Amino acid sequence: MEPELLHGVTDGVATVVLHHPAKRNAMTAAMWGALPPLLETLAAAAEVRALVLTGAGGTFCAGADISTLRGSAEEAQTLAVRAEEALAAFPKPTLAAVKGHCVGGGAQLAAACDLRFAEEGALFGVTPARLGIVYPASATRRLVALVGPATAKYLLFSGELIDTERALRTGLVDEVLPADELDKRVAEFTRLLVSRSQLTQAAAKEFVNGRADRDAHWASQARGSGDTAEGVAAFLERREPRFTWTTSG
Repeated sequence: MEPELLHGVTDGVATVVLHHPAKRNAMTAAMWGALPPLLETLAAAAEVRALVLTGAGGTFCAGADISTLRGSAEEAQTLAVRAEEALAAFPKPTLAAVKGHCVGGGAQLAAACDLRFAEEGALFGVTPARLGIVYPASATRRLVALVGPATAKYLLFSGELIDTERALRTGLVDEVLPADELDKRVAEFTRLLVSRSQLTQAAAKEFVNGRADRDAHWASQARGSGDTAEGVAAFLERREPRFTWTTSG
């Protein structure tokens, strides 16, 4: 099969699969270019309440397909940054489910997700120093926000790969699962996300990402949503809440 992005939606969770198994799911120019419009479509779908990004088979993504850099490295990086920014801007919770290698552009995509769960044995690396590439400012800032300046410098200066133990310790990943338990845990956690208030999630995502000019907007949304009243009622009645606010609301 040609390198491509596969996707589907089940029970409110969209799954996007990086599919280029011949090269450990390395991202081609076409794959980079296809990601922003796909994310736009999924973001607009009312049935989508969370998104999982993963790789085909036993690996997440080995980075950019180096053969695509033979033309213009700058053009390839522009495509990668557009994809990264589109993923970071996705209005609903996003989770990278990582097995095997998560390197270069793969690490860039994982970092652009809200959360990262990894299987034991996964390896992470930010490798532009191996190719003489200037890592994008947006990706650098995002990496620093996750792991802090010292670890960001270690990864960027050396291009070395780190294991899941160090990735968890430094904040690069949120959970590490034993072999063969990652898919089960991701399914369990995304079911939890889908059950929660989209209003809370959407506002929290903006605030955590640094937006500081929408307090009045979110206060207005909360007043008109009914989610707070439903949440309190469900708690008092000892039942699961039925939240109705959506990102299109």
